[in-house]
Amino acid sequence: MSLLLDRLRKGEILVSDGAMGTMLQDKGLKAGGCPEEWNITHPREVKAIAEDYLKAGSDMILTNTFGGSRFKLAKFGLEAKVAEFNKAGVELAKEAAVQYGGIVAASLGPTGEFMQPLGTVTEDEMYDVFREQVLAQIHGGADAICIETMTSLKEISVAVKAVKENTSVPAIGTMTFDKGIQGYKTMMGVSIKEAALGLEKAGADIIGTNCGNGIGPMVDIVREMRKYSSKPILVHANAGVPELIHGKTCFRDTPEDMAKKVPELIDAGANIIGGCCGTTPEHIRAIKDEISKIKKETM
Repeated sequence: MSLLLDRLRKGEILVSDGAMGTMLQDKGLKAGGCPEEWNITHPREVKAIAEDYLKAGSDMILTNTFGGSRFKLAKFGLEAKVAEFNKAGVELAKEAAVQYGGIVAASLGPTGEFMQPLGTVTEDEMYDVFREQVLAQIHGGADAICIETMTSLKEISVAVKAVKENTSVPAIGTMTFDKGIQGYKTMMGVSIKEAALGLEKAGADIIGTNCGNGIGPMVDIVREMRKYSSKPILVHANAGVPELIHGKTCFRDTPEDMAKKVPELIDAGANIIGGCCGTTPEHIRAIKDEISKIKKETM
């Protein structure tokens, strides 16, 4: 049995990690650079990010493989490096996890391509792209696969299928929602209800939401998602809404701001809580401390 699913079945509220991209930029990744290439060219920096999150209290960390699909890497002329970059990204996180403890969920993001009839990519082609990435991540030792920041139910369903048919690890599926006049929907028009039911039908072991929103709106999204599924729910909130200040993207929510919302998030039905854009090890430490406090109060 998966350690991740076993801990969730026991009723634990787990802490995930925070942002990867902004942390890499702080360490010198140039705008427009390929983050996954750093798994080979800057392994110490990538591993240090994983270590920082684990030391801050993360029970689960994601890998630097979000854009590691053949389609994404082709933008850099690196499509032949899928296996190398994904395997190395997982191995770096595993090295940190062995040292500090923790579960490693390999990150798998959108391909940036549209499936037919909106685009030119067939379902079989999309499946093969995800399968290639997933197999490399499993070769690296991933404990789970986290398919994240998805907006198309069709694309994420194919990704879940690739995980379930080619591995024995849990498949996590999360989608990104924006609030409009018709409520929360993804960029491709998928409602929270459609996402919850669709992910469960696809076979995801854990469902959820990430990016696009600060932790406040995430409470509403998780509460709505919980109405339609009994699956464990993961939430990775941004550190608030991004703002452009003096030419730099900034996130204003402090670690304390995010921690204050943790009780509401748990009450709404969240089982795994972490961060997305703008969050740091300090945010994760504050979330961990709040969850530990809640656990003591309920014992």
